[in-house]
Amino acid sequence: MTINRRNFIGLAALSATTAALAACGGEGAGTTSNPTTSAAAGGETTAAETTAAETTGAATEGGKVGVSMPTQTSERWIADGEAVKSQLEEAGFEVDLQFANDDIPTQSQQIDQMILQGAKVLIIASIDGTALAPQLDAAAAEGIKIIAYDRLIRDSEHVDFYVSFDNFKVGVAQGTSLLEGLGLVDADGNETDEAGPFNVELFAGSLDDNNAHFFFDGAMSVIQPHIDSGKLVVPSGQTSIEQAAILRWQQETAQRRMEDLLTAHYGDKEIHGVLSAYDGLSRGIITALQNAGYSAPDMPIVTGQDAEIASVKLIMDDVQYSTIFKDTRLLAEQAVKAGVSLLNGEEPEANDTETYENGVKVVPAYLLDVVTVTKDNVVEALVDTGYWTQEQVDSGVA
Repeated sequence: MTINRRNFIGLAALSATTAALAACGGEGAGTTSNPTTSAAAGGETTAAETTAAETTGAATEGGKVGVSMPTQTSERWIADGEAVKSQLEEAGFEVDLQFANDDIPTQSQQIDQMILQGAKVLIIASIDGTALAPQLDAAAAEGIKIIAYDRLIRDSEHVDFYVSFDNFKVGVAQGTSLLEGLGLVDADGNETDEAGPFNVELFAGSLDDNNAHFFFDGAMSVIQPHIDSGKLVVPSGQTSIEQAAILRWQQETAQRRMEDLLTAHYGDKEIHGVLSAYDGLSRGIITALQNAGYSAPDMPIVTGQDAEIASVKLIMDDVQYSTIFKDTRLLAEQAVKAGVSLLNGEEPEANDTETYENGVKVVPAYLLDVVTVTKDNVVEALVDTGYWTQEQVDSGVA
């Protein structure tokens, strides 16, 4: 069955200040040898950096801020950490930035040390959103404010604010992109005359990451009606998030699961599409597909997230279909603004005060929009905005 690869227009307008860092290495499809920095680190002052300096520099007398990031195995989290650190320093803060190497006890110990060393604010991207209640209790006892960064921290009343992207919309964008790539909807998201059926499989993120549930729910909100109508078929029958989840978002785990699915369910049939919640998963999935004999330009439609440079190169090579672009520098800017407000005894600006219930309270949030990127708008979305250079896109190396 022929796959229709038409351009998908992003669900949200791309911000004129888009200039973030992101990407991720990993073995298999799209492996790069130098996944460290983006074009935005090349020297030009970004709009976000200017805004951080102008809007926060005089708002507080400073102090120490602890920034806890989950891992350095993904360029995305390295980029987030450095963006938060640089903007906080521009605003006059002392910053303790730590990476926990995807180890929950390590992250807990690092946060304990930040508390002991006198941090006034903690900005935390948690490994496991349910594992930090003791640290948050200790922080609250010292009057330390807590900002959950991109991943909601659950089961604690001491989460003061949440900064993230609109994660349900991320999932909707991923699901819509899968449908558009298969030809079931057009560039405006309208139904076409294509009847299918198309064989697809579903891959979700780690169950201990609150965002993974929003991504999956958003995607299934647009995919499930096409499963119900018979236009999409999931030969494995694995349609729940528990079945589709990949612990710790590991590329190698995604590759093994895809290999197992192909062996068990595709001996006599073709797979046409794969919903993937993250570029690292996508590269593992693609490696399994390539090992099974699939190749460009006739690859199944594979979605992704984070606009990692290795996956952007795969998109340009007609290997991966799409990714969701999230400007982590703008996210860092919102974290800094929220931190300054909390230190000044003010309520941070929120644009969502209803969605993010963490099991104890509804956490006020500031959510940023995202953009769907396919081969047709890579230059507009990522190169023209300074996120990646054309050379980086061409090479797949940051």
